[in-house]
Amino acid sequence: MSDVNKTIQKWHASFRKGTDFDSWGQLVEAIDEYQILARQLQKEVQSTNSSDFTEEQKKTLGKIATCLEMRSGSLQCTQSKEEFKLEELKKLETIIQNILTYNKEFPFDVQPVPLRKILAPGEEENLELEEEEDAAAGAGSTEAFPPRAPASQGTLLPRLPSEPGMSLLTIKIEKIGLKDAGQCIDPYMTISVKDMNGVDLNPVQDTPVATRKEDTYIHFSVDVEIQRHVEKLPKGAAIFFEFKHYKPKKRFTSTKCFAFMEMDEIKPGPIVIELYKKPTDFKRKKLQLLTKKQLYLHLHQTLHKDS
Repeated sequence: MSDVNKTIQKWHASFRKGTDFDSWGQLVEAIDEYQILARQLQKEVQSTNSSDFTEEQKKTLGKIATCLEMRSGSLQCTQSKEEFKLEELKKLETIIQNILTYNKEFPFDVQPVPLRKILAPGEEENLELEEEEDAAAGAGSTEAFPPRAPASQGTLLPRLPSEPGMSLLTIKIEKIGLKDAGQCIDPYMTISVKDMNGVDLNPVQDTPVATRKEDTYIHFSVDVEIQRHVEKLPKGAAIFFEFKHYKPKKRFTSTKCFAFMEMDEIKPGPIVIELYKKPTDFKRKKLQLLTKKQLYLHLHQTLHKDS
């Protein structure tokens, strides 16, 4: 089987998986599957190196991605009338299977969507100023490490080698409390360690996209290995946790809120920290609590010391 046929087979399996979840009422899983497939199709549409598909076929793939996004959006908006039904989406299955030979008119009047953008911290606020007046002071960050493009699998790094007399810190991100937790699409955390001037001290890491949502909580249950020995962290440094999610209407991933942990808070065991409004203030000069409700970021710390 050729590589292109393997790719099509993989897309078809993902499509079937999503529609099965959808028909079984497992909406969170269906949304995740639809969005993963939509991103894969969009990536193919945007690829300039691939000659596997004609421009017409890429246009069709882009339209399928649009329909997947529309169905995903319909599942998110439970209070409104469905804009795109499961029965309609299922009509696209044969098109995916036969994309190399499909030459009929697309069954729905939609347009291909552009590839979603992942924006650096602070950039998304500039695009939202028309609807939100954010205080942008202190939002900037000096990038001392190469920028990353978050993937659904995350970009978490392994634990560093131990050194005699030195401690390494593992932080388990357990869950985050948000009043609209169930409405967040593709939620993930970006973890960074900054000095008091907002400069990166470690490579920045992203968690995988969280898939479990329960009431006002999004569960991560993922370990993050801090990429520097605790004793080598400078005074005034802090560990930042930025909660990010995808906005379908704006077609980009945005920071919703952030939290941070200072050096005197590093100790074994559970810790609950407050959430602050964006933009992320890495210098910690102008902080505004996200909510007065009892909603926090729940973490658990483990220190590993090589004696």
